[in-house]
Amino acid sequence: MTAAKSYAAVDLGASSGRVMVGRVGPGTLELTEAHRFPNRPVRVPEGLRWDILALYGGVLDGLRAAGQVDSVGIDSWAVDYGLLDADGALLGNPVHYRDTRTEGVAEKVWATVPAADLYAATGLQYAPFNTLYQLVAARATSQLADAECLLLIPDLLTYWLTGERGTELTNASTTQLVDPRTRDWSYDIAARLGVDLDLFPPLRRPGDPAGLLRGPVLEETGLTGPVPVTTVGSHDTASAVAAVPATGERFAYICTGTWSLAGLELDAPVLGEASRAANFTNELGLDNTVRYLRNIMGLWLLQECLREWGGPDLPALLREAAGVAPLRSVVDAGDAAFLAPGRMPARIAEACRASGQPVPGSRAETTRCILDSLALAHRRAVREAQELADHPVDVVHIVGGGTRNELLCQLTADACGLPVVAGPAEAAALGNVLVQARAQGAVGDRAAMRRLLAATQPLRRYEPRGDSAAWQAAEARLAGR
Repeated sequence: MTAAKSYAAVDLGASSGRVMVGRVGPGTLELTEAHRFPNRPVRVPEGLRWDILALYGGVLDGLRAAGQVDSVGIDSWAVDYGLLDADGALLGNPVHYRDTRTEGVAEKVWATVPAADLYAATGLQYAPFNTLYQLVAARATSQLADAECLLLIPDLLTYWLTGERGTELTNASTTQLVDPRTRDWSYDIAARLGVDLDLFPPLRRPGDPAGLLRGPVLEETGLTGPVPVTTVGSHDTASAVAAVPATGERFAYICTGTWSLAGLELDAPVLGEASRAANFTNELGLDNTVRYLRNIMGLWLLQECLREWGGPDLPALLREAAGVAPLRSVVDAGDAAFLAPGRMPARIAEACRASGQPVPGSRAETTRCILDSLALAHRRAVREAQELADHPVDVVHIVGGGTRNELLCQLTADACGLPVVAGPAEAAALGNVLVQARAQGAVGDRAAMRRLLAATQPLRRYEPRGDSAAWQAAEARLAGR
């Protein structure tokens, strides 16, 4: 029998990073946490920045804690990047996607390339922080003028580990510079907007080799070389979708965490005007698939409230919220008004007041408002994705950190009128591990990966309760505000 192999999955989220170790063998898929570290953005005079050196230090600490592994893979959030000079040195800390520098930039872009043309070429939804808008905002800066290379966040960390440069495709597809039909750069869009695609190293695909850990990295982590670094779905959502434990094709998924990414796995992009108007995105996934989804603000709303409230007991708060009258007040969980940090309880109250709904009067009522609103947004996204893609589903899979929120999972089943299967919670890390394992022949195709997940990971099923009339009324109330 083939012995199980070990793989280090570096999984970086917007609020924390972790290094997980996965063991994969015949009928075996185990995941343990080696090291977790905070990801604390820093506000400096020039704006909001990622502390990329602290993140890299956390990665090195995590690899040291992981012990000897057969491969390493890195996934992270999307759109942000670092710039390197001619010597390969980093030109400043990467800008945070919540920085204000892209305010008003989209309108300038659309004056050159109308929004409909941009969508038809790239299939990417409008989000003010897309890499394209960031690059246009940075056009007149000395940093961009001095840059010889641009690396998306996981590619930057891979470069520091290996000394080799590449641009992973699933993450590149979030830049709004990739054609989802050709799975290559959209050269026409880049040329029309003055974006130099030569800044990007060659494209890599999940499963491609990304180099070996450098000697100084081996020395610092105590690992014995050679240790390969494997390209995974380096956008964390691509890795998470790869870890959806579906048993067929008629499923929707919701990747939950700071964001909720709700949609379908398709064979081809959906690029029509109705899709653009509904703000669905076509991002690339494993094995030539398309992640057709909508970005929803997600548990960021609750995370920010908890921070404002000083970190109360979350399980107790959720139990109290479960007893609050349902759908008393709802807000648009995709509203850009909730994008920036700070004052989240007050901003939710203001949104309720402006729409003529009862203003939450307690932390439990605010929490229930958030979870009802997220479930309502999940309902709309799942329904509209099916309609636009002509792809019916029988079940909704929720993966990621939100699977631990039982109230959100049940409310999503109620809102969608479909069974919800929740789990795995560490989907991005598991997808990361499985792509590494597949590259080394330790697991088969995507279907085999999902069978292994379904057989080994704890899953919980939620059946829809009640009827849909209350959700329909809430949706109409929100649409009419």
